[in-house]
Amino acid sequence: MIEEYAVVVQCQQGLAELEIERRTACGICGQKRGCGNATWGKLVGHKTQTFIAQNAIHAKVGDSVVVGIDERVALRSVFFLYVVPLLSLIIFSVVADVLAHNQLYVMVSAIFGLLIGFVWVKSHLVDDTKQQAIILRHADGVSSCDVDNDAKDT
Repeated sequence: MIEEYAVVVQCQQGLAELEIERRTACGICGQKRGCGNATWGKLVGHKTQTFIAQNAIHAKVGDSVVVGIDERVALRSVFFLYVVPLLSLIIFSVVADVLAHNQLYVMVSAIFGLLIGFVWVKSHLVDDTKQQAIILRHADGVSSCDVDNDAKDT
């Protein structure tokens, strides 16, 4: 189970809207020089992300919780997100090359195949209850920053 700390923003009918601060490997330490992530963060800004999870523990708004998703579900989603569009790109471009023998048609078909692959993945992986995150437990006052600092101390 992949776990992450989150804060409950809204609750409704057994579901909770959670907010997780977007993080990087370095934890966005604020270093100005020698870090491409700091520069990228200035350009696009590091925003919080919200998502819906099953509220099995009946957490309330403002509660700090640990949310989890099954690794197999995450790996399956990533596999489909990368492999299906890539395969459709290759198939469409090969078919266009065989039929048309024109590089412009091959490039246009490759882009079209890539888009078709993304649309297929989006339509088949959205709204699957097996993929939904689950609130596992309350965070017991331990924030993700405290966990990161404890890991650095050891």
